[in-house]
Amino acid sequence: MTTSPHPAHSHGDPGLQPERTSLAWGRTMMSLITVSAIFLRWLPHHGFPILTLLAIAVAAAAAIYLTQRRRYNASSHGISHEKVDAEIPAVLWTAFAGVVLGALGILVVLAG
Repeated sequence: MTTSPHPAHSHGDPGLQPERTSLAWGRTMMSLITVSAIFLRWLPHHGFPILTLLAIAVAAAAAIYLTQRRRYNASSHGISHEKVDAEIPAVLWTAFAGVVLGALGILVVLAG
């Protein structure tokens, strides 16, 4: 018997969308953490405005981590009831964080 990082699968098939979506959000979270490390490398050259970028990236990664279980459970429940709602707010907030990080990163590099 294998163990799962998630609660019991109420949809009966552990290979379905909730697991793949959970993995995708995990990759997004790890990408934001990696970007945070890159921002730390920029700190000596560009100064303290980089801390704003670092805070946004870490906050976005933390938000993904803290909402991961709820998203998984909602998706799993939706599959078992044959009605899955898209996580539009989560996607929009993540996209917004990416756009803000990109714009501020360009601004900091051009200003510094």
